[in-house]
Amino acid sequence: MKIENQTVVKATYSLYINGEGGKEELMEQATEEAPLVWCQGEGMMLPAFEAQMAGKEAGETFDFVLAAKDAYGEYIQEGLMDLPKKMFFNGDGEFDDERVYVGAIVPMNTVDGQIVKAQVCEITDDQVTIDLNHPYAGEDLHFTGKILELREATPAELDAIRHPKHGCCGGGCHKKKGNSCGDCGDCGGCE
Repeated sequence: MKIENQTVVKATYSLYINGEGGKEELMEQATEEAPLVWCQGEGMMLPAFEAQMAGKEAGETFDFVLAAKDAYGEYIQEGLMDLPKKMFFNGDGEFDDERVYVGAIVPMNTVDGQIVKAQVCEITDDQVTIDLNHPYAGEDLHFTGKILELREATPAELDAIRHPKHGCCGGGCHKKKGNSCGDCGDCGGCE
């Protein structure tokens, strides 16, 4: 069996980026005891990563680099924002220093209602600087690893990926049929 769409893949991997002085720095690792698992072609991994993995077989090793433009894009200076500190007050009207500290990842709402993750970079007396760029933005990603196991995804697994349990069909049916879970009708994704 080879990796193709709807294949469940278990793999080890090490992810490196260029560190200071051009020396590679290990950023992430998945071992045989705790492997990376994904379903090919279902949007769980970067498209360029999946393209590199397509056609590989169990037992095969891999070693490739994804350019920043094919991974998380270039670092965008506009992703760095200064926000009023009062935006991070808790229900008691005080700054939430348990959740918001330098290095913390905090959820932020965009103007169109999407939730994005931002990293807190600096906190002053009256503002919080956040970075909306992915932590690996601007970085070439060097992956090495080994394919441990391949199998065909089950219909139940594909359904779980395509229809997350956190909301009715992930919101997809609402756009087509109405505003409530009862309106999903025959999509089969509601519980």
